[in-house]
Amino acid sequence: MKRIVLTLGVLAAVSGVALADGNAFTPLDFNDTQYGSFSQYNTTQSSTITKNAPSSLDGDAVGNGNIQNAILQLDNAQVDIRNDLLNCKTKYADVDAQYKLIKTERKTLKKQVSNIEKRIKEIDKAKEKIRKNML
Repeated sequence: MKRIVLTLGVLAAVSGVALADGNAFTPLDFNDTQYGSFSQYNTTQSSTITKNAPSSLDGDAVGNGNIQNAILQLDNAQVDIRNDLLNCKTKYADVDAQYKLIKTERKTLKKQVSNIEKRIKEIDKAKEKIRKNML
């Protein structure tokens, strides 16, 4: 009973330290105010981006044609890869069928060999019996 109470006490102390407020990975000389807040940076940056951004009312965006060409090339590459996959799957199915056929043929031949070996042993035993009876 004493061990259980001591174990629970140590566990509570350790968990209290582990759940303490603060980040263990924050450097000691880190100052949040030195860099400014994120919201200030975000609003300043977004306002400058909207001022310098080209208007989309004039037509398509500048790189739209290049993006469409890139997407088309990726689609073509994907079709080629799928065709290669289909060819590989077909070859795999053929090889697998051949493997299964050869495996079953090997199994039947192994049985035939063992049966023939048994027959040869039986004939040898019969010859030995005949020799013993002759003497």
